[in-house]
Amino acid sequence: MATAYIVDAVRSAGGRRGGRLAGVHPVDLAAASLDHLVGRTGIDPAAVDDVVMGCVTQAGQQAMQVGRNAVLASKLLPQSCPAVTIDRQCGSSQQAIQFAAQAVMSGVQDVVIAAGIESMTRVPMGSNATFHMKEGLGHYKSDGLEAKYPGVMFSQFMGAEMLVKKHGLTKDDLDRFALKSHRNAIAATEAGAFKDEIVPVEVETVEGKQWHTVDEGIRFDATLESIAGVKLISEGGALTAASSSQICDGSSAALVVSEEALRRHSLTPLARIHTLTVTAGDPVIMLE
Repeated sequence: MATAYIVDAVRSAGGRRGGRLAGVHPVDLAAASLDHLVGRTGIDPAAVDDVVMGCVTQAGQQAMQVGRNAVLASKLLPQSCPAVTIDRQCGSSQQAIQFAAQAVMSGVQDVVIAAGIESMTRVPMGSNATFHMKEGLGHYKSDGLEAKYPGVMFSQFMGAEMLVKKHGLTKDDLDRFALKSHRNAIAATEAGAFKDEIVPVEVETVEGKQWHTVDEGIRFDATLESIAGVKLISEGGALTAASSSQICDGSSAALVVSEEALRRHSLTPLARIHTLTVTAGDPVIMLE
């Protein structure tokens, strides 16, 4: 079996909902990461066999094959470069890496870009289901699925609260962990740990055009008091927006190649992919 290597990986800095990346169409945001990756690695754009792009909410501006649209919007990739968009929910971009590696390890392809896009500002979470339901086009739960999981909406919020109870956590535990996360992110940012992976994205601000290069979700002024003061998501629960994953806008891309492609294109690998796996668990508690 052939070996798959990661040559490089890049990403935009994350944007808050309604923040600095809110004015950027997700197709163009995805294209920015693709172009930065291709330009930085020096790979011949015509040598890219495929682009595999993860995207959860494939509706609105992320509908109609956002991966292919990002290739077409790219300034470097040719029209002849194919692409596919995949959805494994929160693991969509991780699955893109897996599919890219599988293509290389099987010997089917030599150069694959694994990528991801999500503009949660422009394409709200769950809108690919809720908009259709509002139009009377049906619910994602079939009769068969409802029979097995009656009344269950498969909510991450519910699953997270179940985990809190199961492991005896308190709201204070979650708040302190959230503060630690912000402090770790602040320290890493100030040390330049993310600098080499960030794709500068030009954005419009009230001060004019600027380059977005710092993760906007990091609360540089976070305190335990400010985190603790955020209202609960559900009455009697422990979760708040401050202790949850942020609503984020962003894109990413990684170059996955074979050993032959390393030699042919004079590339230097960052890592070797040697093991791949997927699992499935309880869809109700889901996050465990």
